[in-house]
Formats: sequence, structure tokens, C-alpha cells
Amino acid sequence: MARFRLETFIAAPPERVFDLARDLDFHQRSLADTGETIVGGRTGGLIELGEEVEWQARHLGRVWRLRSRVTVLERPQLFTDVQVHGPFASFEHRHRFEPVEGGTRMVDEWEHRAPLGWLGRVADWLFLSRHMVRLLETRNLALKREAEQGD
Repeated sequence: MARFRLETFIAAPPERVFDLARDLDFHQRSLADTGETIVGGRTGGLIELGEEVEWQARHLGRVWRLRSRVTVLERPQLFTDVQVHGPFASFEHRHRFEPVEGGTRMVDEWEHRAPLGWLGRVADWLFLSRHMVRLLETRNLALKREAEQGD
């Protein structure tokens, strides 16, 4: 199982950052380079507790589909999404939003299990975990920019 944690300071209130982080339209814009598009489930707006969204995107030279569900939602502190169906054996992504002086500390806690047993563990060690870190860093930078622009 691979795990990592990212922290991003955002000069905006937690409520704004929280809602932007679960905004499906923003998510598509923030990862436009991957061709990330919604192909099933909730099609836009703010995803809510129990809702699912299915994404299609190009990663690592291949088009993938992934369906996730929001399993925890405590506005504006926390939400968690998990893979329902997709390329990982499993994943869980906890999004935390902590008020700090001057804004919000956004914390991503990611954990996944690669598919394909030992072969997947090798792929994870070689490139998969680094790819996921870069992907979330890209999204977090876009989220920071948009949240700090205000309304």
C-alpha cells in the first residue's frame, strides 16, 4: 500500500477552499491537460455525501475510467472519496481543511493499492506513486490560484 500526504497553504477561508475542492466543474478545468471529463454519475457542481462521479482521463499514455464515491463529508473540515471501480486495487483520498492565520491549510492524505500483485507493486515503486503526487500537486496549485482570486 502506498501513502502520502501533501499540505498546501491557501490564503482563503476554509469554506471557499472546501467547496472548490469538491466542485466537479473546477476539477475538470484544473486537470484539463489530462483530458479529465465526467462520463457518469454526478455531472457537475458540488459533489455531496454518497454521490458518485465517473471520470475518464489520459494518464501514463493510456485512457482510464475511474468511478469514486464521497463516503465522508463534514463541511468545511473534511471529505473523503474512495474508488468504486477503476484502475487501482483500491484508493482512499481524505481532504482536510484547517483554518490557520491568513487562510486555510489544505491537507491531502492519499493511499492506494496498485493492481496486479507484485507487478503492480513494482510499477508503484517505479512511477505510479510519483505520478499521483505530481497530479495532486498540479490540482492543488490550480485550486490555490482560483481560491485566492476570490469571487
